[in-house]
Amino acid sequence: MNEIVLHEYWRSSASYRVRIALNLLGESYSSKSVDLLGAQHRQAEHIARNPQGLVPTIEIDGHLFSQSLAIIEYLQETRKNAAFLTGNAVDRQRIRALSHAIAMDIHPVCNLAVVAKVMALTDGGDAVRREWMQRFIGEGLAAFEVMLASADTGRFCHGDEPTMADICLIPQLYNAIRWEVDIASFTRILEIEAACSELPAFADAHPDKVRP
Repeated sequence: MNEIVLHEYWRSSASYRVRIALNLLGESYSSKSVDLLGAQHRQAEHIARNPQGLVPTIEIDGHLFSQSLAIIEYLQETRKNAAFLTGNAVDRQRIRALSHAIAMDIHPVCNLAVVAKVMALTDGGDAVRREWMQRFIGEGLAAFEVMLASADTGRFCHGDEPTMADICLIPQLYNAIRWEVDIASFTRILEIEAACSELPAFADAHPDKVRP
C-alpha cells in the first residue's frame, strides 16, 4: 500500500481534524508542511495539488483528496475499524449536523483569508481580528453547546465513543482558547474536551505536538 502523505499546516483546524482521524484509525502517515503564513499554499506546486489553495490535501490509496470532512468520510467508507459515523440514519444525521455546524458555519468565516480581508476593508488591526474571532467562534460554540443538550450526547458528542463531531469540535475549541473566547459556560463542550484529551489520538494531533 502506498504511503499516506498529509500536506498540511500545523495550526490549521482542517488539518488537525484529519490528523485526529488518522490517529484514531492507527494509520501511519508522513506530514508535509504547507506554510500558510509564508504563502506556500498560493504557490504553483500546492495549487497543482489543491486548486483552492487550501489545506489539507492527502495522498492516500493512490489518490489525492482535499476537504477534511470528505477525507474523513472516505476513511469511514474504506477502513473497517472506522466509527466516525455510527448508528442508524438518524444518528448519522446528528453527527453530520454537529460536524457541519463547526466545519461549515464557524470555520469558514474565521478562515485566515477571510479575516485578512475584513482587516483590509476596515483598515483594522489585531483588535479587529480578535473581535471578529471572538464573536463568531463564541456564537457558534454557544449554539453547539445547545445542540449537545440531547439524550444522544454521552461521554462524547454522540454516544460514548468519539465520532466526526468530536474530531471537528476539538480543533475549533483550540482556536477558541487561542483567541481568548469565553468558554467557561460551555459545560458539555468542556466535559467532552476532557474526555478527548485522555485519548492519545487527540493528544498526539494537537498543534503543539506537530509544530515544525
